[in-house]
Amino acid sequence: MVHTTKGIVLRTVSYGETSVIALLYTELFGLQSYIVNGLRSAKKSSVKSNLFQPSAILEMEVYHNELKNLQRIKEVRWHYLYQQVFFNIPKNAVALFITELLQKVIRQPEHNPDLYNFIEDAYIQLDRADTRVTAGYPLFFALHLTSFFGFGIRDEYTSQKKILDLREGEFVKALPVHPYYIEEQASAVISQLLKVMHPYELHNINLPLTVRRELLEYILQFYALHIQDFGTMKTLLVLQEILA
Repeated sequence: MVHTTKGIVLRTVSYGETSVIALLYTELFGLQSYIVNGLRSAKKSSVKSNLFQPSAILEMEVYHNELKNLQRIKEVRWHYLYQQVFFNIPKNAVALFITELLQKVIRQPEHNPDLYNFIEDAYIQLDRADTRVTAGYPLFFALHLTSFFGFGIRDEYTSQKKILDLREGEFVKALPVHPYYIEEQASAVISQLLKVMHPYELHNINLPLTVRRELLEYILQFYALHIQDFGTMKTLLVLQEILA
């Protein structure tokens, strides 16, 4: 049966001499792998290879069989054509960071339209963002993504609760007995970021380079505490260098 669905490209790997297997997060079926034949052929393919760049937002007609791990695409086209993400170096670095983070946290093919809409809108808003918003975008995205996986930080920062316990995901009064926490000044900024509902609101928060770097490392530590085998982010060093 043929279904029409949107999908966001997370990764492609070569398959055979001319084909690729593309991993996409789809609106209808969640995480899915698709074989795309002839994409790497010297002969003209009916599918343009640039459609399958990481973070591309596509509209597809697909054959879907729940008993198979590898699906097929009948037709594919752009759903949203970026104006800047593929060509603007800082925005591309942020998009690749987001894409790697998604690969680490989305591991099952569950249907979750709210998560799909959040991710799609995040990429589109990144494409439209100005320089200042782009710099703070990894923090905004990484913090808000956690709420879809059941371990988000409860924003209960007060003058008494100034320390963020990363293990528990909550602000506390006293230093925890373990080393996974953020002290007062950085915790206050995390609380501000949690209140940001739209990327343009990042203009209201002072995020110097050193603060952005420190907070992003804390947030990734938070992920590592709550996602088994989270590992390290390969795109982090590149992102930090480009956004410096």
